[in-house]
Amino acid sequence: MRLAELSERSGVPIPTIKYYLRERLLPPGRRVSARQSEYDEGHLRRLRLVRALIQVGRMPVATAREVLAAVADDGLDPHRRLGAAVWAIPDDPEQGEDDPAADEARRAVDALLDQLGWTFGREAGAQSPAYRMVVSGIATMVRLGYPCDVGQLLPYGRSAAELAVTDLDLVERYEPGEEQVEAAVALTVLYEPVLLGLRRLAQAEESNRRFG
Repeated sequence: MRLAELSERSGVPIPTIKYYLRERLLPPGRRVSARQSEYDEGHLRRLRLVRALIQVGRMPVATAREVLAAVADDGLDPHRRLGAAVWAIPDDPEQGEDDPAADEARRAVDALLDQLGWTFGREAGAQSPAYRMVVSGIATMVRLGYPCDVGQLLPYGRSAAELAVTDLDLVERYEPGEEQVEAAVALTVLYEPVLLGLRRLAQAEESNRRFG
């Protein structure tokens, strides 16, 4: 297909596609003349992935380029390819290393992961953006005096484990490789507000049942 058709089918404007080509996020097309190139279905898949990383996942271009390199690395298993993409989604700022509340939060998170048997998350520790995100949230609860011990957190962890099965079942519907990475990034970002909204709707239902 020509550039105009690639733009039409992907929904990405031509100037943006040219920018992705200059930044080496999209491989060059096959030259058919001095001024024209042809593109194929592989370019369309890659363009959708780039759009998911940058527009949906809000990744900087340099980060997206690193993720694309990981996706193309045949030496990585699917777990690490998906992880390279999802971990690169921007997360909340980290807590200071000398923050007593953050120290308490890290101990609580480590104990929770041990209780849940989440060995991968426990070994990854602070390297994982998700781990840091949980520590940040719990540290805020510590400062404000709200309950956040392991017993309080455990039901949330178990609920998250059930959701993870649903998430990965959905990702596995897509073709391995770029399509799965695109889906993992897009669905992680797009479903988070849905989960938040459903939680609040469920709280309203339970509140009505108890107090209404």
